[in-house]
Amino acid sequence: MFLATKRVVQCNALCVRQLTRRYLSAEAAGNEAPRRGKIVFSGIQPTGVPHLGNYLGALSNWVKLQNEASAEDQLIFSIVGWHAITLPQKAKELSASRWDMLATLLAIGIDPKRSIVFHQDDNRCHTELAWIFNCITPVGKLRRMTTWKARLADSRNANSASEIDESMLNAGLLTYPVLQAADILAYRATHVPVGEDQVQHLELSRELAHLFNRTFVPGKKRFFPPPIADITPSKRVLSLRDPTSKMSKSSPDIQSRILLTDSPSQITSKLRSAVTDSTIGITYDPINRPGIANLLTILGACLGKTPSELAEEYANKSNAEFKSLVTDAVQDLFRGPRTEFERLRNERAYLEEVAKDGAERARVHSEETLRQVRQFVGLY
Repeated sequence: MFLATKRVVQCNALCVRQLTRRYLSAEAAGNEAPRRGKIVFSGIQPTGVPHLGNYLGALSNWVKLQNEASAEDQLIFSIVGWHAITLPQKAKELSASRWDMLATLLAIGIDPKRSIVFHQDDNRCHTELAWIFNCITPVGKLRRMTTWKARLADSRNANSASEIDESMLNAGLLTYPVLQAADILAYRATHVPVGEDQVQHLELSRELAHLFNRTFVPGKKRFFPPPIADITPSKRVLSLRDPTSKMSKSSPDIQSRILLTDSPSQITSKLRSAVTDSTIGITYDPINRPGIANLLTILGACLGKTPSELAEEYANKSNAEFKSLVTDAVQDLFRGPRTEFERLRNERAYLEEVAKDGAERARVHSEETLRQVRQFVGLY
């Protein structure tokens, strides 16, 4: 849902593995019960044009979930503007990015008639529920979370969270995990698609669901279901210039990432200059040959094959020949979505219509949740 930083992943690898096993066990147990429709929620920030890593790691999975959903399943996808402003933004750029992100989601295949797609900031139920959750969330728990410091550390180019002066942290950075929980629980979502490096982000949502149920719901019944992580197939795309780090929208080196809006010539240039090595032949060795391994991962994601299969298939190719194959595959992957994005971003009236309809449908779900929450809390 929300990208975890490299520092968070490193600091919480054991926690992530434990939580992943817990969620998978919970889902397995749930599968023993009669089939019920899922309520799937996920969100993406409107800052910056999505890159290849975003597309392969999350957005293409949203489309897959939509296309494979049963008639009983509900899919809710949100552009989370309130999360974006936890870090400084330029108003005009953020406004433009909100609409570009909506155009992007439609361009890659999100169907606004099948799924609910909307701007988070068009539905105030999120912030109302977040305030109620803020009033039951221990500050100590938020201070122990590494995500809020890591986000600021990235923005300040600090080497670690320990270097950050807490006096510089705003309250939004501290409490944004509570807003994230409200995003999910406002719809009483049952499943949230995430990568393994993001599973820990759901723990607070699950804890708040349990805490609210125990504290306010008569008979301690389960009003809020603890959301289950729907683990996204791992396609961790790394920087083209530094294949030891994730591909990132915030990297100062624009050659490090391939954007959905990149022209064919830009894609060719970026992949031609991608860091590899001087070893002859193509092998899949993420430790010793991270650059080639990254390109194999990208090609595998484009073609639906494993990196190992491709390494065997193209073992005798030179690095230049292999980069050309990867370039062709990425060009094919982005050709349709890029063309559709360029068309949609100029149809502002249509985008506004989609956003309005999506927000209205989202409010139908969340306002009923908030009506009952107010009753449980005593605000009625």
